[in-house]
Amino acid sequence: MKIERLSSDKIRIFLTFDDLTERGIQKEDMWQEIPKVHDLFTEMMDQAYTELGFDATGPLAVEVFALPAQGMVVIVTRGKYDQHLGTMNEDDLADEIYEMEVTLEETDFIAYSFKDFETLIEAAHTLSQNVTEAGRLYHYKDQWVFTLDPAEVDMSKHAALIAVLAEFGDATSVTEAMLEEYGKVVMPENAVQVICEHFKRND
Repeated sequence: MKIERLSSDKIRIFLTFDDLTERGIQKEDMWQEIPKVHDLFTEMMDQAYTELGFDATGPLAVEVFALPAQGMVVIVTRGKYDQHLGTMNEDDLADEIYEMEVTLEETDFIAYSFKDFETLIEAAHTLSQNVTEAGRLYHYKDQWVFTLDPAEVDMSKHAALIAVLAEFGDATSVTEAMLEEYGKVVMPENAVQVICEHFKRND
């Protein structure tokens, strides 16, 4: 579970499928009002407070984005604290903390980050066995982020491609919009082919 602050009132939490499995939660459970999901959310908010000092008091808007292979991204936005709550007792306040508006979306966007370019070169040469005319490369927060639009590749090859990306890189929760706004586009298209043509893998 990775947590990062986006603004004073907004955080992003990245949950891997292992995080969910460990807690006995299926992807489909995330938008249901069941105890184990509530427990997971409580755990996330406790960790957010411990790591970032994010106080989840008041109504929260929760957006859950299901990624095809990496896991889930949960965006939590804190509403404005109602001054009238100051007169409530602690039991009432506890109920208010988890007054959530949850929306769920699925995205096909696949993104993996690489700390060094040499590792990315190795990954690209391995990927080229299954696909060449695909991929987009960004530089974002001192890392190389390789993204893949599943529409560019054969559905039957998705699992193999993701297995390679997971072997060499790290699944990242960054969104396409974040990359476009804050990252630098290094290779706008056919990143696999471009890397393989210009960079040789280490023998």
